[in-house]
Amino acid sequence: MSQAQKARDFADLHVPGKPVVLYNIWDAGGAKAIAEAGAKAVATGSWSVAAAHGYPDGQAIPLEMVLDIVGRITATVDLPVTVDFEGGYAEAPDAVAANVTRLMQAGAIGINFEDQVVGGSGLHAPEAQSARIEAVRRAAEAAGVPLFINARTDLFLKEKDRGKHEGLMAEAKERGAAYAAAGASGFFVPGLMDPGLIGAICEATALPVNTMMLPGAPPAADQAAAGVARISYGPVPYFTAMKDLAGRFQEAMGT
Repeated sequence: MSQAQKARDFADLHVPGKPVVLYNIWDAGGAKAIAEAGAKAVATGSWSVAAAHGYPDGQAIPLEMVLDIVGRITATVDLPVTVDFEGGYAEAPDAVAANVTRLMQAGAIGINFEDQVVGGSGLHAPEAQSARIEAVRRAAEAAGVPLFINARTDLFLKEKDRGKHEGLMAEAKERGAAYAAAGASGFFVPGLMDPGLIGAICEATALPVNTMMLPGAPPAADQAAAGVARISYGPVPYFTAMKDLAGRFQEAMGT
């Protein structure tokens, strides 16, 4: 199957009310395992990929290593592969686009692209982030790949007090509209947990909405009822796997 067809198939999986579930992995072995278990697509998690190779999150793992890992994943499974690409490993739109082009050359058909300032503070202004998304879309069109650009806002993830999330809704909706106009394919709102607020985001944007299944998140059925089209697990699978690994070692040692 061609890369472009994989991208189209991946986009078709995003159905509001019937969300595609992405159980994020960090290497080719994990990709193969979930593919054999029946996954329809593979998604990496930046935190997990970094941690699995001894790096902290936040683009600390070298770009060249990320490209190698993605290349191994896409060579191992014949499924659509979307990559958590953080902030694109650059600030300037053209530089981000060049990096995404290399990612597509490694076989990726989708990216998560966040609006927080990686290595800095706060979020990129909507206009600046939109310019970055536009550059990525142009690069994808030049490559002939209908790249699924999952535009992530970190508004809710950065605000740990969930009681303040309702006050962030207006800005979130504005960012969703701006990112859609810039060429985004989806809108990712990690950290948003309230089913009512999730539903309001789904109603406010024409883009398929992605949530993250972090501890405390509502059940998948409730998120589906709210109109969610994609549910990711972020670093949770890595945490679970490493806890299991440590526990099995302790059991083997009789401790």
